[in-house]
Amino acid sequence: MKLTVLFDESCKYWIGVIEQEEQGRLKACRHIFGNEPKDPEILEFVSEKMMELMNLTKAGMDAKRSKNTRINPKRLARQASREIAQRGLSSHAQEAIKLDLESRKLQRKVHNRQQNLVENERKYQLRVQKAKKKHRGK
Repeated sequence: MKLTVLFDESCKYWIGVIEQEEQGRLKACRHIFGNEPKDPEILEFVSEKMMELMNLTKAGMDAKRSKNTRINPKRLARQASREIAQRGLSSHAQEAIKLDLESRKLQRKVHNRQQNLVENERKYQLRVQKAKKKHRGK
């Protein structure tokens, strides 16, 4: 699991991107911090909200297989420093976030459609009862 905190130029907020590789699938989600988060805020987010947010994420995509070979410690340190300097989202994480948003959008549409049908049926039944009540005394 990997948390990247960065400033998003498009929405002018600090965001955290969480990436999790699980059974060959990459799941990613985003959390908006707002102002620049301090260390206690990040620790609170990691300890309390991060796992809940990842559990809500259902969509994922196939992740690239990484080599399980031993990496030279100096090379590993260089890669870590490059990753820290890069401060960007991976394209896989962006795609995973987009897939998750699309699946949530579909679920919301289905739920709203069902709610509208139930509400319309309730209104219809109310109208029918009202009409019967008007004609009952005649």
